[in-house]
Amino acid sequence: MFTAILVVSLTCAAARAQMLSVWPVNIFLPPGQRAATLSVTNSGNSVTGIQVRAYAWNQKDGDDQITATRMMIVSPPLASIPPGATQVVRLVLRQLPQDRESTYRILVDQIPPLAEAGVVHMVLRLSIPIFAQPKIRVTAQVQFHVENHAGKVVLVGVNSGFSHETIRDIVLATSDGRKLKTVSSSSPYILAGTTQYWLIETKRNLPQASETLQLTAHALAGAIHQQVSIVATP
Repeated sequence: MFTAILVVSLTCAAARAQMLSVWPVNIFLPPGQRAATLSVTNSGNSVTGIQVRAYAWNQKDGDDQITATRMMIVSPPLASIPPGATQVVRLVLRQLPQDRESTYRILVDQIPPLAEAGVVHMVLRLSIPIFAQPKIRVTAQVQFHVENHAGKVVLVGVNSGFSHETIRDIVLATSDGRKLKTVSSSSPYILAGTTQYWLIETKRNLPQASETLQLTAHALAGAIHQQVSIVATP
């Protein structure tokens, strides 16, 4: 018997795979709220087991990083879900955030069934983001620039604010209207105090540092229209 793990990171609409579905796929805790619930539904025709764990979620060098945390309680951490049934999982913060948004991810792992000769089992892992807001009002502050280094052209987004932002549908254009193709980063999120990167694919030379580019994109706060400078790196 061979067991493989299929990882699904949930960022927007409802997701379904391997006969398991979860709701909601994003969890937002407003100021002062400690608890939320997650519903896991088994739409298959046999009993399935799940394990639910909480992790602190950060970003470094444009990559998501999760570390085990005791700041969020998950109940129950293990469950067996009959066919067509739904398991409600309760999530509770031990401590409310103070001056900036706290971010977590909940991993829901499908427990492999008993071994069957000659059968390959695919088990599902779902990753659900959690955003907990502090008592004070916080916002994201994302500024973009372009770096040209070692033959690679990179669009850089720096979030100096105290809340996350979601960046989608980036369009980057030169002053003469030429559009530069950007390759999506591994995550649409830029967490508070972090930096995200998008590789720019261009067959022509990038404009000089004296020229500015025009960036448009969609974010949680609405449409983004920003002039982007080109920064030379050593």
